[in-house]
Amino acid sequence: MKQDITNKQDLEVLIDTFYTRLLLLDGMPAVFEGLNFEAHKPRIVQFWAFVLLDESGYTTNVFDKHLHLPIKLYMFQQWLQAFVATVNDLFEGEKAQMAIQRATVLTFTFESKWQKLKPE
Repeated sequence: MKQDITNKQDLEVLIDTFYTRLLLLDGMPAVFEGLNFEAHKPRIVQFWAFVLLDESGYTTNVFDKHLHLPIKLYMFQQWLQAFVATVNDLFEGEKAQMAIQRATVLTFTFESKWQKLKPE
C-alpha cells in the first residue's frame, strides 16, 4: 500500500518525479528552458504545502508568475495528465486525492484565463 502525502519531503518527491515526467513530453522542455529547477523547486513545494498541508508562507499569484512562459493551451491538459499519473504512481489517500482535485481546478482556471489573455 502506498502512503499519503503528509509532509514537504513527500512533496519534494512528487515534484521531482513530476517534472522529470513532464520534461519528456513534446514541447515542454522549451517552456522550462533557462529555469534553474533546483532554485525554483522550493517555491513549488511551498505552493503545494500551502494547498495540501495548510502551511502558510505562499503569497505569490501563481498564474501571473507563468504569463511570460511560452505555454500553449494544449499543454495544460498534458500538465494535468502528468501530474495525476505521478500522484497515482507515488501516493494514495486523502491528500493525494486532494492534490488531484486541486490540480484539476488549477488547470481549468489556467486554461480559462490563458484563453482570454493569449488566444491562439
